[in-house]
Amino acid sequence: MHTLHLMILLPFIFALFVPLLYKFFVPRIHTGWFVLFIPTVIFLYLLRFISPISKGENLISSVPWMPSFGINFTLFIDGLSLIFGLLITGIGALVILYSIYYMAKDREALDNFYVYLMLFMGAMLGVVFSDNILVLYVFWELTSISSFLLIAYWYQRERSRYGAQKSMMITISGGFAALAGFIMLSMITGTYSIREMIGQVDDITAHGLFLPAMVLILLGAFTKSAQFPFSIWLPGAMEAPTPISAYLHSATMVKAGIYLVARFTPIFGGEAEWFWLVSGTGLVTLLYGSLNAVKQTDLKALLAYSTISQLGLIMSLFGMGSAALYFTGGEDSSVYAVAVLAAIFHLINHSTFKGALFMVVGIIDHETGTRDVRKLGGLMQIMPVSFTLAVIGAFSMAGLPPFNGFLSKEMFFTGALNAGGMSIFNMDTFGILFPFIAWVASVFTFVYCMILVFKPFRGKYKPEKLDKKPHEAPIGMLIPPIVLAIFVVGIFFFPNALSTALLQPASHAVLPGMPESAFNKEISAWHGPNAELFMTIGVVAFGILLYLYLKKWVSILWNYPQSLTLNHFYDVALERGEEISRFVTNRYMTGNIKDYLTYIFAFFILLAGGALLVSNRLTVHATMNASVSLFEGALAVSALALAIAVLFAKSRMIAILALGGLGYLVSMLFVVFRAPDLALTQLVVETVTTALFLLCYYHLPKHFKGSGRIPFKPLNLIISLGVGLTVTLFALSANGNRLFEPISSYYGDSYELAGAKNIVNAILVDFRGIDTMMEIAVLTIAALGVFTLIKLELNRSENNEKSK
Repeated sequence: MHTLHLMILLPFIFALFVPLLYKFFVPRIHTGWFVLFIPTVIFLYLLRFISPISKGENLISSVPWMPSFGINFTLFIDGLSLIFGLLITGIGALVILYSIYYMAKDREALDNFYVYLMLFMGAMLGVVFSDNILVLYVFWELTSISSFLLIAYWYQRERSRYGAQKSMMITISGGFAALAGFIMLSMITGTYSIREMIGQVDDITAHGLFLPAMVLILLGAFTKSAQFPFSIWLPGAMEAPTPISAYLHSATMVKAGIYLVARFTPIFGGEAEWFWLVSGTGLVTLLYGSLNAVKQTDLKALLAYSTISQLGLIMSLFGMGSAALYFTGGEDSSVYAVAVLAAIFHLINHSTFKGALFMVVGIIDHETGTRDVRKLGGLMQIMPVSFTLAVIGAFSMAGLPPFNGFLSKEMFFTGALNAGGMSIFNMDTFGILFPFIAWVASVFTFVYCMILVFKPFRGKYKPEKLDKKPHEAPIGMLIPPIVLAIFVVGIFFFPNALSTALLQPASHAVLPGMPESAFNKEISAWHGPNAELFMTIGVVAFGILLYLYLKKWVSILWNYPQSLTLNHFYDVALERGEEISRFVTNRYMTGNIKDYLTYIFAFFILLAGGALLVSNRLTVHATMNASVSLFEGALAVSALALAIAVLFAKSRMIAILALGGLGYLVSMLFVVFRAPDLALTQLVVETVTTALFLLCYYHLPKHFKGSGRIPFKPLNLIISLGVGLTVTLFALSANGNRLFEPISSYYGDSYELAGAKNIVNAILVDFRGIDTMMEIAVLTIAALGVFTLIKLELNRSENNEKSK
């Protein structure tokens, strides 16, 4: 096992030991202190790759998984995956430290919490480092499952269950779409490796499956990264504890879709469809999220919609930057490539300031008992450190200096202006919309950032509306947001160190083939009086104006009909889907076993018989059949006569005897075909079953229900004849279609290797022996289950007796 693979598997392995640590050390030591070790070690391990990656090196490690199918567990580290890996583990370590003080060890099921968190962390690392698309998909869906468990952590709450269900349904549906896109790409290229697919871009672009594969993969990315109209799951996910929200929705899960778009940009970028789908969806999401964030009164809901908005910003930048691949090798490529650099830059910045803001909101909720801005106010004097952290995080998100968000926001404006001036993809007509939407959304972003800072911390203090007497959080809870705030300020003053070490290598991974000059640009806070500066001044001016008169216009946003919201459509679709499912289920779940057998046999006839006809395998070679002796024919005719006698018997006694006689005739066929062991088994089984039938029907009426004979039912006749004909045709066709050498030759040559003297001995020992062992194992498990249930019931009875 390579070191890189151990890095991915370490969280999964450690998750096995978390319950033991929780059991033996609670309440003496918080379980989080043990878990903190894992992301810290992985983060430090990944730091060693910064130097080689910044020099243009990439690292590959592969372990065979299913080599016959071309599926290997291949890990690939380049600038893009390294950034995500550092964010996953770095933010993860801070979140775990924060959770130690946020999650009470005597009131929470911390074993579940940290097991789910480790599963999610390992899954995210697997997503960003996997080169094989099928391995990537396995980790991709594991992130959806583990995030479902994290969001539903407080499963006693209805809203937690609802939010978890919504997130899983939307993200897993998108995952299925992405899987279909992955399979299409593998069909085009003949490989599962993303690196090898990038080398076949021309073949992919010219193929008829290019557009379907692109749309399906984007559906997976958009659902995971909460892009419009799939963004409805993210606000509901805020029912999870704040450490989970800070981790999933600032640095990890919601960034998985961003990663997928960035990783597949070298394959699909440079095409008009990719440009419009990615940049257009991102801009719409940016505007949608910022408008909805302004009207929220719950601080976590505000942060949820702000996350949607910021994800849309990053997504739109990747779309704008993909146009550089259209001009690969030309002078214009460097102009549009800056958008990709800005996207990766803002990706990092967003993780820092949004993680800090989530933690601050968690502190407010933890120390006051509420997140409702209508109940909060005047906390600046009581919680000065939290106020300072809120200012740093919110002002960075608003795009104000001296914070890192200002730099990437200016680059966002540059990317939008460059895209608006393009002469391709019909941008000469619609290009003006890009900088306009970017500016309008930034104004509303400024407004909700001011709400986030001034509503809770300024104004009148309202102790009568609070559930607790507020005070500053303990130092352990403040350290993680303080660390993130230091990065927010530090990156502003030293952005080029980050650019050289991480941003430029990651940008080259998204846009391979670009010249060095495309990304080797100095990032600075001052570029003179340019368009971006005037756009920022306009954002601040209009933002302040709208914030001051917020009460006069914000009600307009609430006047939007609830019946037209995306959440309403989702709820109605879910309700109608349940009604239709219930209606259909009630039609076929009749409680009658006869109906169920009819469904099963009809499905067998349609599926198996239809496949036989469609595949053109219905062939019968009589020359390969053995001759039928007179005695064998007489047995077959007698068996057929007894089978017909069962149908027309006037009493159960006659039907049972005819059925038993049919079984005895089958055992006679076994004797003829020289299988005495099977014949003996058949005789014993038929004797026992016939006796049991007679015993069961002893007290029943002498005749069948109704008339003296079984009523004729055409459907039963059709089903029975169809099953018999299908099985017969399959047997004859199997004898006439030998695609491989008979397996009997293998056993004929190798039974001595098993230590047997003949084939029958080898089969009985090897296969029947293993089969018997598994049966014993199943019975043992069942016995243990029964014993456990009895033991629990006895303990419950004893406790009830003691309580009396």
